Amino acid sequence: MPVTLEVNGETHTLDVSPARRLLHVLRGDLALTGAKLGCGEGACGACAVLLDGKPVVSCLLPVGAAEGRAVTTIEGLAREATTLRDAFVAEDALQCGFCTPGQMISASALLAGTPAPTREEIRGALAGNLCRCGAYPKIERAVLRASGQEVS
Repeated sequence: MPVTLEVNGETHTLDVSPARRLLHVLRGDLALTGAKLGCGEGACGACAVLLDGKPVVSCLLPVGAAEGRAVTTIEGLAREATTLRDAFVAEDALQCGFCTPGQMISASALLAGTPAPTREEIRGALAGNLCRCGAYPKIERAVLRASGQEVS
Protein backbone atom coordinates (compact mmCIF):
# COMPACT_ATOMS: atom_id res chain seq x y z
CA MET A 1 0.00 0.00 0.00
CA PRO A 2 1.56 3.35 -0.99
CA VAL A 3 2.26 5.91 1.70
CA THR A 4 3.06 9.51 0.77
CA LEU A 5 5.35 11.43 3.11
CA GLU A 6 6.67 14.95 3.15
CA VAL A 7 10.16 14.68 4.58
CA ASN A 8 12.45 17.69 4.78
CA GLY A 9 10.26 19.52 2.27
CA GLU A 10 10.33 16.72 -0.32
CA THR A 11 7.42 14.44 -1.18
CA HIS A 12 8.07 10.68 -1.23
CA THR A 13 5.58 7.99 -2.23
CA LEU A 14 6.67 4.64 -0.86
CA ASP A 15 5.26 1.16 -1.14
CA VAL A 16 5.38 0.28 2.56
CA SER A 17 2.98 -0.94 5.20
CA PRO A 18 1.35 1.99 7.03
CA ALA A 19 2.10 0.09 10.26
CA ARG A 20 5.86 0.11 9.65
CA ARG A 21 7.69 2.42 12.04
CA LEU A 22 8.70 5.82 10.68
CA LEU A 23 12.28 5.39 11.90
CA HIS A 24 12.76 2.29 9.75
CA VAL A 25 11.31 4.02 6.69
CA LEU A 26 13.53 7.07 7.19
CA ARG A 27 16.68 5.01 7.63
CA GLY A 28 15.98 2.06 5.34
CA ASP A 29 13.94 3.51 2.50
CA LEU A 30 15.04 7.15 2.42
CA ALA A 31 18.66 6.71 3.63
CA LEU A 32 18.20 9.43 6.26
CA THR A 33 20.32 7.97 9.04
CA GLY A 34 20.49 10.92 11.45
CA ALA A 35 17.70 9.57 13.63
CA LYS A 36 19.14 6.65 15.57
CA LEU A 37 17.64 3.44 16.91
CA GLY A 38 18.48 3.63 20.59
CA CYS A 39 16.10 1.88 22.95
CA GLY A 40 13.34 1.11 20.44
CA GLU A 41 10.80 1.92 23.15
CA GLY A 42 10.49 5.70 22.82
CA ALA A 43 12.38 6.37 26.04
CA CYS A 44 15.76 7.71 24.86
CA GLY A 45 14.96 10.29 22.16
CA ALA A 46 17.74 9.17 19.81
CA CYS A 47 15.15 8.70 17.05
CA ALA A 48 13.45 12.08 17.49
CA VAL A 49 12.14 13.93 14.45
CA LEU A 50 9.81 16.88 14.08
CA LEU A 51 6.25 16.09 13.05
CA ASP A 52 4.49 19.32 12.12
CA GLY A 53 7.13 21.13 14.17
CA LYS A 54 6.74 19.03 17.32
CA PRO A 55 9.32 16.47 18.46
CA VAL A 56 8.19 12.84 18.33
CA VAL A 57 9.95 9.52 18.72
CA SER A 58 10.00 7.90 15.31
CA CYS A 59 10.73 4.39 16.62
CA LEU A 60 7.12 4.07 17.84
CA LEU A 61 5.26 6.12 15.23
CA PRO A 62 3.62 4.13 12.42
CA VAL A 63 4.55 5.71 9.11
CA GLY A 64 0.85 5.90 8.23
CA ALA A 65 0.38 8.38 11.10
CA ALA A 66 2.89 10.72 9.43
CA GLU A 67 1.08 10.74 6.10
CA GLY A 68 -0.09 14.23 5.17
CA ARG A 69 2.10 15.81 7.84
CA ALA A 70 5.50 17.51 7.64
CA VAL A 71 8.40 15.38 8.88
CA THR A 72 11.72 17.09 9.56
CA THR A 73 14.79 15.01 10.34
CA ILE A 74 18.16 16.27 11.56
CA GLU A 75 19.26 16.28 7.92
CA GLY A 76 16.49 18.75 7.09
CA LEU A 77 17.13 20.75 10.22
CA ALA A 78 20.82 20.99 9.36
CA ARG A 79 19.94 23.06 6.29
CA GLU A 80 18.51 25.84 8.46
CA ALA A 81 19.66 25.45 12.05
CA THR A 82 23.18 26.80 11.68
CA THR A 83 22.95 28.88 14.86
CA LEU A 84 21.98 25.82 16.90
CA ARG A 85 24.64 23.66 15.24
CA ASP A 86 27.29 26.31 15.82
CA ALA A 87 26.25 26.61 19.47
CA PHE A 88 26.56 22.85 19.98
CA VAL A 89 30.05 22.96 18.48
CA ALA A 90 31.08 26.05 20.49
CA GLU A 91 29.97 24.42 23.75
CA ASP A 92 31.46 21.01 22.81
CA ALA A 93 28.00 19.58 23.45
CA LEU A 94 28.40 16.43 21.38
CA GLN A 95 30.70 13.96 23.07
CA CYS A 96 30.02 10.67 21.24
CA GLY A 97 27.35 12.25 19.03
CA PHE A 98 24.79 9.46 19.28
CA CYS A 99 22.16 11.55 21.05
CA THR A 100 23.03 14.83 19.30
CA PRO A 101 20.46 14.63 16.47
CA GLY A 102 17.62 13.99 18.92
CA GLN A 103 18.87 16.69 21.29
CA MET A 104 19.03 19.19 18.44
CA ILE A 105 15.55 18.24 17.19
CA SER A 106 14.08 18.85 20.64
CA ALA A 107 16.08 22.04 21.14
CA SER A 108 14.95 23.35 17.76
CA ALA A 109 11.30 22.80 18.64
CA LEU A 110 11.81 24.54 21.98
CA LEU A 111 13.51 27.56 20.41
CA ALA A 112 10.82 27.84 17.74
CA GLY A 113 8.17 28.29 20.44
CA THR A 114 10.27 29.86 23.20
CA PRO A 115 13.02 32.07 21.75
CA ALA A 116 14.62 32.81 25.15
CA PRO A 117 14.02 29.72 27.29
CA THR A 118 15.04 29.45 30.92
CA ARG A 119 17.33 26.67 32.06
CA GLU A 120 14.29 24.91 33.52
CA GLU A 121 12.43 25.13 30.20
CA ILE A 122 15.47 23.73 28.40
CA ARG A 123 15.70 20.84 30.84
CA GLY A 124 12.00 20.14 30.44
CA ALA A 125 12.13 20.21 26.65
CA LEU A 126 15.14 17.91 26.55
CA ALA A 127 13.95 15.54 29.31
CA GLY A 128 13.03 12.88 26.76
CA ASN A 129 16.53 12.85 25.27
CA LEU A 130 19.07 10.72 27.09
CA CYS A 131 22.80 11.37 26.78
CA ARG A 132 24.96 8.35 27.51
CA CYS A 133 28.01 10.58 27.98
CA GLY A 134 26.34 12.91 30.49
CA ALA A 135 26.95 16.07 28.46
CA TYR A 136 23.77 17.70 29.81
CA PRO A 137 25.41 20.90 31.14
CA LYS A 138 27.11 21.50 27.78
CA ILE A 139 23.89 20.79 25.88
CA GLU A 140 22.00 23.21 28.12
CA ARG A 141 24.65 25.89 27.52
CA ALA A 142 24.46 25.26 23.77
CA VAL A 143 20.71 25.89 23.75
CA LEU A 144 21.19 29.07 25.80
CA ARG A 145 23.90 30.20 23.37
CA ALA A 146 21.67 29.45 20.37
CA SER A 147 18.95 31.58 21.92
CA GLY A 148 21.35 34.51 22.22
CA GLN A 149 21.41 34.42 26.00
CA GLU A 150 24.46 34.72 28.19
CA VAL A 151 26.15 31.41 28.87
CA SER A 152 27.83 30.88 32.21
